[in-house]
Amino acid sequence: MKILVIQQKMIGDVLTSSILIEALKQKYPDGELHYLINSHTFPVVQNNPFIDKIVFFEPKHKAIRHLIKLGKTIKSEKYDIVIDVYAKISSLLLTYLSKSKIRIGYRKYYTPLAYNTIVERKKTPEYNSSLALENRMKLLEPLGISFSPILPKIYLTEKEKQEAKQSLQAQGLNLQYPTYMISVLGSSPKKTYPAEYMAKCLDYLTEATLNLQLLFNYIPKQEEEAKAIFNFCNKATQKHIFFDIYGKSLREFLAITANCDALIGNEGGAVNMAKALDIPTFTIFNPVLKKQNWFGASETKKHVAVHLEDYNDQIHEAANSSKDVENLYKKFKPEYFREKLLAFLKTIQ
Repeated sequence: MKILVIQQKMIGDVLTSSILIEALKQKYPDGELHYLINSHTFPVVQNNPFIDKIVFFEPKHKAIRHLIKLGKTIKSEKYDIVIDVYAKISSLLLTYLSKSKIRIGYRKYYTPLAYNTIVERKKTPEYNSSLALENRMKLLEPLGISFSPILPKIYLTEKEKQEAKQSLQAQGLNLQYPTYMISVLGSSPKKTYPAEYMAKCLDYLTEATLNLQLLFNYIPKQEEEAKAIFNFCNKATQKHIFFDIYGKSLREFLAITANCDALIGNEGGAVNMAKALDIPTFTIFNPVLKKQNWFGASETKKHVAVHLEDYNDQIHEAANSSKDVENLYKKFKPEYFREKLLAFLKTIQ
């Protein structure tokens, strides 16, 4: 049995969809499982023992002639099954060109053109998991694979973790003290908790924790936005922030995070990666994103997530229809979840 799973787009999506590879390997232990992903997302599936081969979707494949060439390469592999998680025009074309006997994907008005096995998305979770996980597992139902509570995992080597530990210590951190990675920025400005509010959250952390060490998750081009949050923090909090320490690559960020006691901050790829490293998380959700999409009841033993709707049930309609995200974020004041944040700290100390 030879199977291709297609998941283009963002790091969090690629990581989440990797659960399908593990579930398929359980069903077909002798099967050959390939995973088509964007090249920049490879670090989150590097060393994954369930993936037999990575197929890269590269920037050049945005051009139709290169996309068709990739499709011909996929066809030559003679896959028995192709599962398209992405369900956009590019992946649809690749699925169609594969000419596989079984082509599985989600129902959209245009997807019957490429798929011969259509799956309906759930609107509410059935198994206390997130919709992101449950809807992905639903793609395997046509193959006789029922829901299984498989979680995404990132596979770091001991060498990577030790090198990160030594680097942190060389830069002045004492890993005997509480060390938190802060996801200070979302994937875009519209998905980022206001700087003043995030700074207030960090003030809460330092007020409640002795010898706290805070690391910021950002890349060089985001330094100005990250610095704005630093500047909004009070002077006492600033002394606990190791601003110049950050991952120079995605694998380095992962190894640094693996040495932290928790990750706290904006919902997004960093949260998904921390969970996949088995690091406790406290997540602040974008008001226009449904919490159930990326957070399940089964996670609450180790992870906490807060959403504006948790504190203002009148916001439901606006949170699903308003384009003015900034105003919704302004309503989501940090004092709403201060006690929940402090309670989370007690569970990880």
